[in-house]
Amino acid sequence: MKISAAQTALLTWYDTHGRDLPWRCKSGVVADPYRVWLSEIMLQQTTVATVIPYFEAFVARWPQVADLAAAPLEDVLAAWAGLGYYSRARNLHACAQTVAGQFGGHFPSQEDDLRQLPGIGPYTAAAIAAIAFGRVAVVVDGNVARVMTRLHASPVPLRDNGAAIRQWATALTPQHRPGDHAQAVMDLGATLCRPTAPACGVCPLRGHCQAQAKGLARALPIKAEKPPKATRYGQAYLIEDSNGALLIDQRPLKGLLGGMHGLPTSSWLDDLPAPLAGSQDLDLIVRHTFTHFHLVLHLRGGTPDLARHFPNARFVTSLQGLALPSLFKKALKKANGPL
Repeated sequence: MKISAAQTALLTWYDTHGRDLPWRCKSGVVADPYRVWLSEIMLQQTTVATVIPYFEAFVARWPQVADLAAAPLEDVLAAWAGLGYYSRARNLHACAQTVAGQFGGHFPSQEDDLRQLPGIGPYTAAAIAAIAFGRVAVVVDGNVARVMTRLHASPVPLRDNGAAIRQWATALTPQHRPGDHAQAVMDLGATLCRPTAPACGVCPLRGHCQAQAKGLARALPIKAEKPPKATRYGQAYLIEDSNGALLIDQRPLKGLLGGMHGLPTSSWLDDLPAPLAGSQDLDLIVRHTFTHFHLVLHLRGGTPDLARHFPNARFVTSLQGLALPSLFKKALKKANGPL
């Protein structure tokens, strides 16, 4: 592969076909590090289409990193509800406070410094450094990994090929316009070099791609077998007081759905835990899938005195403004409760 020719072809394609996204700037315009950082955190494990309305709502409400830093964590969690992976929201708030408090509201521009901030790992640090500051940084996400695998017709599954993929991405990264290059490779993977049905006929790198030359583009990357997800079980409680207010619990900050609000639940175990004495089976089950396991929640009713089992819970008459994740929205819908 002729590196310089591939770099030029990719950037020429990007200048015409790059995605128009609300956190992006046109070539030659300095990107806002706050918007780049916010979008990259939101995009972790989440699609662009899902992120766009959340991103727009966040920057409308908190236009600068200092605004986000000053916001109560509960407000940030509530605004994040539905995006999933809620540790990102907690780290987002902590990072904003660090940038505002220790860096005067200015993100550091070097990868090593960025990686010291809460919630920023190697990929995110490289993306911010390249896109927001024009640093020559190697950005490798799932789209980039797929593009590199096909360019080099590698038969090694993605999860086992990290070192080689990074080496190939490093070789392809130019000194000129590194931020545009990073976004170009990601856009190529998202729009043309897709996981299935790659559009090789219109790909700007088709003349450089070994998988295309060998007729292997649709067969690559090789998918490694995933172990089956475990299933966990729990009880969830729909408890109202005499005025019809609903008992809502706030989960501990650490752990899954940390800091979020929802129905009081038991622990989530490999076997169904015993219900609280005095509760009634509602014969309703909610199924939900997290990254590493499936969850089966049995819904139960009960009298207000059961609230004593949940010291962080309180009765509420409205869910407005509460950080309510998809799991509990689903449970309330199943029970025909308030949404």
